[in-house]
Order: sequence, then C-alpha cells, then structure tokens
Amino acid sequence: MFDREKLRVYQETLAFASWAETILERAKKSSPLHDQLDRARISVLLNIAEGNGRFTAADRCRFFDAARGSALECAACLDLLAVKKVVDANELAHGKQLLEKIVSMLVGLIRSNSADRLHEEPVAYRVGRKTD
Repeated sequence: MFDREKLRVYQETLAFASWAETILERAKKSSPLHDQLDRARISVLLNIAEGNGRFTAADRCRFFDAARGSALECAACLDLLAVKKVVDANELAHGKQLLEKIVSMLVGLIRSNSADRLHEEPVAYRVGRKTD
C-alpha cells in the first residue's frame, strides 16, 4: 500500500471520482464540461498523490493547493451541469457535499504542512445582536 492510499482525503477523492463517473456518462462527450470535469477530478487525485510523495513542506503544500483548486473547479463544473439540466438539485447537493469535505481536508493538510504560512482563524458571528 502506498502512503497516499492511507490518506482519508485520497479515499474521499476516489469516491468522488467514482460518483462523478455516473454524471459524466450522461453528459455529452463533445461538451467542454465533460472534458473539464473529467480532467479536474483526475487532477485532484493526482495532485494529492504527488504532494504526499514530496519531502519538503513547501512542495507538499504546492500540490495540495493545486488539488484544492481542482476540487473547486469540479464544484463549478457541477453548477454548470445543473444549469444544463444534466444533474438535478439532489445530485448537485450530494456532489458539492463530497467536494466540500475534500476541500476541507486539503485545507487541513495545507495548514499542517505550513507553519510559516499566514492563516485566518475562524470567527464566530452573532446574528440578531441588539445595539443600544
């Protein structure tokens, strides 16, 4: 077993790639969206694999950043496939939920490999606060 196969984000990305295959089977192969979603889902997986094999934190982060960007690209492709009525609202929500989990895990990997990078901590917002 390769180290990348032990990563939960790698397993989740494989699950998304498999799920997206059913969507791609319905999309026209001549459509630019078919090609774009196919290449983006492959890019997520390959960048995770390559990044996990790198030795320096900066190299690892560069590939994990690229994987994160490709996952966001997959989400945009799904939005456009919904506009074209290739996916319905439930499929769109499910696909984006899978991608949100992947992006979140990639951000975690980036943060854990980049102590020298600036990070913004989450802020809790209050809704409906009364002012005097």
